[in-house]
Amino acid sequence: MSQPTLRQLSFLTAIAEHGSFVAAAEQALVTQPSLSAAIKELEAILGTKLIERGRTGATLTPAGEIAAVKARAILSAVDELSEAVQGAAEPLTGPFRLGVIPTIAPFFLPRALSKAKAAFPRLKLYLREDLTSRLIEGLRAHTLDAALIALPYEAQGIDTMALFDDEFLFVGPPDHPLSTKSELRPSDLEGEPVLLLEDGHCLRDHAIGVCGMTRPGQEEVRATSLFTLVQMAAGGLGISLLPKIAAEAGIPSEGLVVRPFTPPVIGRQIGLAWRRSSGRLIEIKALAGILKSA
Repeated sequence: MSQPTLRQLSFLTAIAEHGSFVAAAEQALVTQPSLSAAIKELEAILGTKLIERGRTGATLTPAGEIAAVKARAILSAVDELSEAVQGAAEPLTGPFRLGVIPTIAPFFLPRALSKAKAAFPRLKLYLREDLTSRLIEGLRAHTLDAALIALPYEAQGIDTMALFDDEFLFVGPPDHPLSTKSELRPSDLEGEPVLLLEDGHCLRDHAIGVCGMTRPGQEEVRATSLFTLVQMAAGGLGISLLPKIAAEAGIPSEGLVVRPFTPPVIGRQIGLAWRRSSGRLIEIKALAGILKSA
């Protein structure tokens, strides 16, 4: 009995994505007649019609929808097989797509990337800076190989590894009472005008959690980046929390008091996330070793 080929399955997924034989043929770099013939062969092998042609384009039948889902999974598994074999033979010697959240990227990556390039000179790293939720989507969609995020973060089908701790520091103007308080505790921030990042940033949720704050209302000032947040504090709009990696990287904080809290230390864990089904686990662990030592 004949079996579907990877070529046929890739054509099916292209049609499912574009809803058009013409666009699918362009993506696959084949002629439309060749693509149509391959789909007819696939339908004959599976014994059912997969695609309906119409004036508005190509529509998958119910059987076609099921076949397209399975085809994507098979093609992904084949890609991961190739990646696993190549990665085991020569780890980190080609393209690697790494996602990073905005509250880590500008402060940690410069020193981390220099170490990675020194350890793996043939590594070709592609970086994407985005919010955690979008990076996780990228992992699931196979557009990212791993992501540097703040932990804990639970997501189905995603594994994580803690790399290092990142302490939260107090930041505020010199004339604020908390700037000179002898014993500064996270609970002291309750009721204060605490500046936070806008919704979607995991640092916002971590800050609220570790300080035991109630969630701020809509009228609270919200920043889009740590750079903006620090400038807001310098302008007297409130106080905030600053990750230690940002302070050590030299984020501009002139005219501000930056100080640690009284122990126990509060903060977040920085870690690496990847698809549980990834075939690049050897390379991910190798990269994790570099990031831990950066």
